[in-house]
Amino acid sequence: MRGLLTFAALVLTVSTKETFEGHQVLRITPKDDIQLLLVKYLETMTELELDFWQGATDVSLPVDVRVPFHSLQAVKVYLETQSIQYHIMIKDLQAVLEEEQQQMESVRFAQPSNTDAFDYANYHTLSEIYSFQDMLVAENPKLVSKLVIGQSYEGRALNVLKFSTGGTNRPAIWIDTGIHSREWVTQASGTWFAKKIVKDYGTDPALTAILDKMDIFLEIVTNPDGFQFTHTSNRLWRKTRKPNRGSNCIGVDPNRNWAVGFGGPGTSRDPCSDIYPGPRANSESEVKAIVDFVRSHRNIKAFISIHSYSQLLMYPYGYTRTPAKDEDELRRLAKKATDALASLFGTRYRYGSIIRTIYQASGGSIDWAYDQGIKYSYTFELRDTGFSGFMLPAQQIIPTAEETWLALRAIMEHTNRNPC
Repeated sequence: MRGLLTFAALVLTVSTKETFEGHQVLRITPKDDIQLLLVKYLETMTELELDFWQGATDVSLPVDVRVPFHSLQAVKVYLETQSIQYHIMIKDLQAVLEEEQQQMESVRFAQPSNTDAFDYANYHTLSEIYSFQDMLVAENPKLVSKLVIGQSYEGRALNVLKFSTGGTNRPAIWIDTGIHSREWVTQASGTWFAKKIVKDYGTDPALTAILDKMDIFLEIVTNPDGFQFTHTSNRLWRKTRKPNRGSNCIGVDPNRNWAVGFGGPGTSRDPCSDIYPGPRANSESEVKAIVDFVRSHRNIKAFISIHSYSQLLMYPYGYTRTPAKDEDELRRLAKKATDALASLFGTRYRYGSIIRTIYQASGGSIDWAYDQGIKYSYTFELRDTGFSGFMLPAQQIIPTAEETWLALRAIMEHTNRNPC
């Protein structure tokens, strides 16, 4: 009977999810500035309902776009007529999503009794991650505590794990994952990082030295409403879930909602856009909670926000071409961190300022953090470079987390040695 109920619940969940039958993801390669403008024009054609996973920013960078079935022919004819090169990156998006869901269901067992039994090699729901956090705290009360820094729009707790060996208002490192909800490998990596910290303290000299002097704050699910929605309704949802006044479209891009260059280039005033910054800076409770926490702590020395995909490590700025005053040091540290990352599996990352490495983006978290005086402000874009996009296969979760940890540790070690 229990099995039938579980199956019925699964059928109900699947039936309410948005499907992507016939959708393809195209990788477009503009060869010059004219073609780049022609591709950018596609972004304005709202009737096509295109979802730009990587927007048109520079002739040196590919453009990845999800094209609904009803727009495929029009988009391909447009590109071919303009002699713009493209290839099909994902031929059957719905098939990829169904394979991902089947993988999750095939390994879903009863709630693990401890964090050693937690399945770090697969994707998890919001409730499973929240349960993991509580278990980790219960198992390691002298090292880990859970702070609730606020509530999401839909009333979910904004949990932050604090790793500390004692003291008050010590220098600290902030790490967040999952601010864009569809980037599942980031929340999965955050969970792995949490376990790695408790396992390695006392055995890894580098991490032990860091935690003997500094605290680490880790917010694994920074956008819980959006993350829940990716599991129940739309796997590719990016934004928050707060309604927008005067529009039927829901949500704000929480990485365009910060009070730095707010509403500038790299955002859209259209509430239906995935890069809509909101009606005002800090309008989203998920962002405001971090802002208030960072300002009240006053001793955070590194601010690291983890995204996917593209294999990049970037530092300020994104909203302006004016170089950060500490750019030379930030660049040297980025090189050291990406070299450490590559040392494990050979995964290569590009690094540099956001605006010069990927695109102009205003209202971003690390620009805000840097302007608060947090010198070591970085953002990661994890695996891959486009083959799987946001649906990175589960078997890559642990390798991704392992190599990223080496880069994180390099940044944390440097911060520990050079507290500014």
